[in-house]
Amino acid sequence: MGGMDHGSASPMPGMMDDQQMNEMKHASGRAFDTMFLTMMIKHHEGAVQLGKAEKKQGAYGPAKALADDIITTRTAQIIQMRKMPGTD
Repeated sequence: MGGMDHGSASPMPGMMDDQQMNEMKHASGRAFDTMFLTMMIKHHEGAVQLGKAEKKQGAYGPAKALADDIITTRTAQIIQMRKMPGTD
């Protein structure tokens, strides 16, 4: 995972690229809120995807337990964010 480079050729699931991050830096108000929620939902979906991969392929018990927690908490947060204005 290294430095988690947002501009890499094959980013991790849910990672924003430099253009998206730059657009967000220049947004404000409702446009910012919508970008934030949209990007965070995708980011959390990526975390859930990685958590499921860990549960399926991983062997280290504590990492698999952490994956369970990530799947549970991020899924709940996705549901919460999708209920917020600007994500419809």
